[in-house]
Amino acid sequence: MSNQRQNWDLGRFVQTLDYFEAIPVVSWVQKMFQLNMPPPSPCAEVQANGDKVLFNFPLITDISQTWGAVDDVVMGGVSDSKIVRSPEGAWFTGNVSTANSGGFVSVRTRNFEPALDLSTSQGIKLKVKGDGQRYKFFMRSDVGWDSVAFAYSFDTVENKWITVQVPFSEMRGVVRARTLPADVKLNTKQIRSMQLMLSKFEYDKALNPSFKPGKFSLYVESISLF
Repeated sequence: MSNQRQNWDLGRFVQTLDYFEAIPVVSWVQKMFQLNMPPPSPCAEVQANGDKVLFNFPLITDISQTWGAVDDVVMGGVSDSKIVRSPEGAWFTGNVSTANSGGFVSVRTRNFEPALDLSTSQGIKLKVKGDGQRYKFFMRSDVGWDSVAFAYSFDTVENKWITVQVPFSEMRGVVRARTLPADVKLNTKQIRSMQLMLSKFEYDKALNPSFKPGKFSLYVESISLF
């Protein structure tokens, strides 16, 4: 892992904050003129097998309307990721670097409007094909850019499709990878956003045991409820 200082991309930093309406003045102007408004919340599509699917990625023509990158550029890092459509679904890929004390890449939804009420379900189900690394899935009940998130780590099997179940009861409250007391619970009646992340850190300064800097790859076919 390199400790050498690398050039920071201010333009990409501003672009990230703009996409997620995290710049107060810009957000106010956009709302005033109805520019860059977030898309409506996904509706659960019940499939023949009974699955309630929130995101069926092979059928989504423009993922960029809902999902965007949030990489360590927001704290001075140089990692770079994207999420694009592929025949297999959404492809989360790019390069993760530990330069400039960075080491994470992620993709996140814009805030859902209206919020999702998932209180009748037990959790989220992800169908993914990864590269053997450990990733994280997050949900938030607050619209704030840097609000409390609820996280669940999962391991992938290199180049193999797996189904990951994320029970709401096992999601832990975190603020920037620092865990919160167990009594801080996710409000499943008001889900505002979702996020996928690859990070060199697990929680509370522990390292991700399977993290590798460099190119990474995670395909997501669907996000559904169980």
